[in-house]
Amino acid sequence: MTSRGLGGASPAGGLAAELPTPPTISLADVRAAAARIQGAVLRTPTVPAPVIGRVAGCEAWLKLDNLQATGAFKERGAANRLALLTAREKATGVIAMSAGNHAQAVARHARLLGIRATIVMPRFTPATKVVRTESWGAEVVLHGETLAEAAAHAHALALRDGLTFIHPYDDPGVMAGQGTMAIEMLEDAPGLDTLIFPVGGGGLLAGCAAAALELNPGLKVYGVEVEGYPAMAQRLAGQPVAVGGPTIAEGIAVRDVGERPYALLKQLGIEVLVVPERAVEQAVALLAEGAKVVAEGAGAAGVAALLTHPGRFAGKRVGTPVCGGNIDARALSNVLLRQLLRDGRILRLTFDIPDRPGVLADISKRISDAGGNVIEVKHQQLFGAPTVQSTELELMIEVRDAAQGNAIIAAMEAGDYVVRRG
Repeated sequence: MTSRGLGGASPAGGLAAELPTPPTISLADVRAAAARIQGAVLRTPTVPAPVIGRVAGCEAWLKLDNLQATGAFKERGAANRLALLTAREKATGVIAMSAGNHAQAVARHARLLGIRATIVMPRFTPATKVVRTESWGAEVVLHGETLAEAAAHAHALALRDGLTFIHPYDDPGVMAGQGTMAIEMLEDAPGLDTLIFPVGGGGLLAGCAAAALELNPGLKVYGVEVEGYPAMAQRLAGQPVAVGGPTIAEGIAVRDVGERPYALLKQLGIEVLVVPERAVEQAVALLAEGAKVVAEGAGAAGVAALLTHPGRFAGKRVGTPVCGGNIDARALSNVLLRQLLRDGRILRLTFDIPDRPGVLADISKRISDAGGNVIEVKHQQLFGAPTVQSTELELMIEVRDAAQGNAIIAAMEAGDYVVRRG
């Protein structure tokens, strides 16, 4: 692969229209980025994940970029792009648009370099993300109801104040910085024959694919998107982009992919896989319970690809990053509980029972004798029961597996209880 180089970085604003032909990112560019960010960005470990490999039928390795100071891989691209600024650009300051990890990454590394940073965030941005970004020393401007409106305002401020716009993915300096992840993975686990990277705007996948395939042309490199936001897969297939809807993988819920990453991925012939929302939730839960790793939805997308396409990766040595761990505690709790329900390890039963002494005790004993553990009880006598002589009872029961749950239901039915499974 021939390099056009990154000298001078991209123009302020990072707009695709400024470069009709996107620059090629070479291994040399990525190695230069690695040298620039050394010491400012953590070299995270690449570790085997036998539990995930056993479930997926492959040898799985995880790159733990959720351990970065801001909890996500975005520091790599931000640190490299800021290091490429001219003295004049550093003196004037930078501006970025983001509702998440890119905001914190730019804020942190601007602070380390003594550069004034302004971050434009949509008004809907959760307060915790605003506070975290401000804690790194950036000035946060809340503007617009959408990411597009926030981006337009950021570009307007950049023009007005002479600030350098740091694009989250459509910038060769950012792409080269993200590509350092692939070099580290292949150095720490040289036996890998397949790599999977989540795709939002495409900067991570493009930078990593360029570096990895130059290091080892025999590698297979895939991207992965969630089913509600398959913008890059649609673009590469020549289809119109149609995305939308809620997703736990909000970090890769992108409509407008980067033109530079798109051109490079098309040139390299990279395939982008699509996974269902449920697989992302399953991956978050599997990482937490099986690998003891906390991942946000976007950060678990690579594992979701292993779970969704096991035949494609059977017997392979597959590396994928946990590229972010910034998941809300309540969201993580909900994901884990939902997965317990799906696995049959939490049983929700509803009864209409006669309103007489001893019935609740009998039900509890049958559950106990079968090895179940009641963790929640709802007892509705006044309004939920069909008659005044009966009571509606709803139980949440912790069980070992689906078979034990079925045994508990059988024990209830043996006692002539009518049970509805929730």
